[in-house]
Amino acid sequence: MIVREIKPGIYAVGSIDWDRRLFDELIPLPDGTSYNAYLIKGSEKTALIDTVDPTKNGELLTNIETLDVNVKYLIANHAEQDHSGSIPSVLEQYPEAKVVTNPKCKTLLMDLLLIPEEKFVTVTDGDTLSLGNKTLEFVLAPWVHWPETMFTYLKEDKILFPCDFLGSHLATSDLFVEDEPQVYAAAKRYYAEIMMPFRSSIKNHLKKIDTMDIDMVAPSHGPVYSNPQFIIDLYREWASDTVKNEVLIPFVSMHGSVRAMVDYFTDALMDRGITVKPFNLTKTDIGELAMALVDACTIVIASPTVLVGPHPAAVYAAYLANALRPKTKYVSVIGSYGWGGKMIEMFKSMLTNLKVEILEPVLIKGHPKPGDFGLLDKLADEILKKHKDLNL
Repeated sequence: MIVREIKPGIYAVGSIDWDRRLFDELIPLPDGTSYNAYLIKGSEKTALIDTVDPTKNGELLTNIETLDVNVKYLIANHAEQDHSGSIPSVLEQYPEAKVVTNPKCKTLLMDLLLIPEEKFVTVTDGDTLSLGNKTLEFVLAPWVHWPETMFTYLKEDKILFPCDFLGSHLATSDLFVEDEPQVYAAAKRYYAEIMMPFRSSIKNHLKKIDTMDIDMVAPSHGPVYSNPQFIIDLYREWASDTVKNEVLIPFVSMHGSVRAMVDYFTDALMDRGITVKPFNLTKTDIGELAMALVDACTIVIASPTVLVGPHPAAVYAAYLANALRPKTKYVSVIGSYGWGGKMIEMFKSMLTNLKVEILEPVLIKGHPKPGDFGLLDKLADEILKKHKDLNL
């Protein structure tokens, strides 16, 4: 990656990972990602904000070397290794450098990377660090998405470096956001998969940002926002309690019975003017399902019975929803069984994190019969009523 100047004396020195397709061995990356690090040359001292994933360590060091500087401070906004993993190599290259971070992040970095304690300078909320003609201010931002995260604000240039917050997993040659629809999709997926469980914290941090004079947001993944209001407004919408007139149907069907129920139920909801998003769990990109969870008012999980419980793919969908804690208002279950089981009870026990109303499930024996379709119509009517009560 080439070194690029964001503003005078401020450089992007990180790395683009065009080929990465899985993050944390868990999160799909259909568009790759970037590990953004930023170098700030003050009139007296130089600071590096965050580093890169260890796999891109060589690129970072080469980029810094091209600027012919002596790194005095290494700002660690977050201890996760895709941002911190190259700190040891930077310290080896610049032995006089100090790692500047908050006490919680310091502890994690000592545990994860075995950095000795004497290499740290600790800061807390509102502390500043002078580089001469440039001043860094530190803003504690716990639980976006780890407990030790902080933001760094460059006061003179009005740039916010929020690390993971407001980012996007997107490999692009654009330094700044050029294609807003493309970045919108990547940023929403990123929010859904990583940030959504921390909505309450995010609301508080957005309030902090509202008090700051920000010309630019430079996150640690994805392009830089020269129009910061674009991503801030999106986060405000996603983190709000407002839902859309949408029903998600994560489903799996073994022998066609559940599929027949899902097809009928999808049409019934559409006939009632409700947006429906069915997800065949044997084929679905789980990130697409996570994105849909951001706004949907209702989730209806559809599954056959396997032994005495739901299909494992449906279990995973329920687990995902419970872990991501979307602002969904209503949940129900539809499905089929052969001789009995405890599918409904098991689903209810897996959704304890969701503050939702459970609507009457539709669980039938075998292939759906005319009367069973009537039960699906009844559930569709109930969902319509609930959505209208919310003025959707």
